Amino acid sequence: MARLIFGTAGVPRSAVNKSTVGGIERIAELGLDCMEIEFVQGVRMGEGGARLVAEVATKKGVKLSAHAPYFINLNAHELEKIRASQDRILQTARIALLCNAESIVFHPAFYLGDPPEKAYNTVKKHLEEVLNQLKRENNRVWVRLEVSGKGSQFGTIEEVLNLSTELEGIAPCIDFAHWHARTGKFNSYPEFAAILLQIREHLGSSALENMHIHVSGISYGKKGELNHLNLEESDFHYTELLSALKDYDAKGMIICESPNLEQDALLLQTTYNSF
Repeated sequence: MARLIFGTAGVPRSAVNKSTVGGIERIAELGLDCMEIEFVQGVRMGEGGARLVAEVATKKGVKLSAHAPYFINLNAHELEKIRASQDRILQTARIALLCNAESIVFHPAFYLGDPPEKAYNTVKKHLEEVLNQLKRENNRVWVRLEVSGKGSQFGTIEEVLNLSTELEGIAPCIDFAHWHARTGKFNSYPEFAAILLQIREHLGSSALENMHIHVSGISYGKKGELNHLNLEESDFHYTELLSALKDYDAKGMIICESPNLEQDALLLQTTYNSF
């Protein structure tokens, strides 16, 4: 992707037709460039629907990604839960490929009281099995692990970058709002720049040219993320983030997860283009 492009997590609120196709059409009308298909409650799209999505997205010039279901825990203590989680990732990747989506995104796991290094090894093992299956199917969709917003969730920046370094086909989804909520910090230009340098250090300059970013306002407490807010109602310094992304020549997708979706996506796009 030759630049940073902006879009919404799911169908824009103002879309009259609330289907994925209707969402893509509305994204194009708004002058946005991408959309994340939300399969958060389950992958409920068939092959025919996915091919239509791909066709409309190509025609409208809208890039796509897909968010896998929330019910994924690759560190579950029961084998059937692990297998069900792997299956949800595979289902998402298969439909994403048919939709012509470039990436799938998900929260990989919860620690469940395990030491972080034990959880890391478990998640890595089960991710590897997923990647091997996708390789057998010749599915080259990027599998992106999302930086998480709570201390109970697996997904620190370090964990996500290390897995992206160690496993071919894994890439990060940097949710800057989540990381701010989780740490209570990382809300200034120097801190955003430090994250971008960390990405470059781990994964090379090419990773900054192929970014997948989530942004929203956020409220948080001692345990991290509470809920998403509109940007102007939160303490998140989105202008400083956009400035750092511009200065470090980041490219890829910025997906807005604020409750008002397209309003904040347009705000981010306008602010970024004003620099």
